[in-house]
Amino acid sequence: MTLKHISLLLGILLTVAMPVKAQTTRQWRDSLAVLNRLIEQQPSSTDLRLKKAAVNIELEQWEYAIEEYGNVLRLDSKNLAALYYRAYANTHLRQYNLARSDYEEFLRISPLHMEARMGLAYVNEQMGRRTDAMDQFNLLVEMFPDSAACYAARAAFETKQEQYELALYDWDEAVRRQPSNIEYIATREELKRKMKKEK
Repeated sequence: MTLKHISLLLGILLTVAMPVKAQTTRQWRDSLAVLNRLIEQQPSSTDLRLKKAAVNIELEQWEYAIEEYGNVLRLDSKNLAALYYRAYANTHLRQYNLARSDYEEFLRISPLHMEARMGLAYVNEQMGRRTDAMDQFNLLVEMFPDSAACYAARAAFETKQEQYELALYDWDEAVRRQPSNIEYIATREELKRKMKKEK
């Protein structure tokens, strides 16, 4: 299977995994009850289990979501949606080692996925693995040179590390790629003021 096919499959899986329509908490709970009944009838359906886990996430039932994604991965060990969203749920619970493991496994299968690589960079940062985090941010910029979000993510990390000159360069690059992004412009100007004060 080529990377193009994997990316296409991932897009389909993520669409299935995350409901699009906004619902009330009661509607989500009703959906969950229906899905639980359907899963009892079709326990090997990864599609139903992904939908149930997505509802668990909507209800912020992180542990149940993680358990359900684990069930999916027992049925299909390379299921990209389950790996990605289990990492996401573990990040919410600050279980960074587990999140890191899932992001790394995901990227072994689909190395060109920007959001998963950003997730891994963030998790490394939270774990205090600054060199690993920086490696991922550098790789993101290298892999997606036209992405303002990649430059902004690296700039934010560099700012936290007090590497202001590098951060300013990256904010400039982010703004150059997305000149209408007010947040990027405001953050860059704030950094410039901070640098002037320190000088």
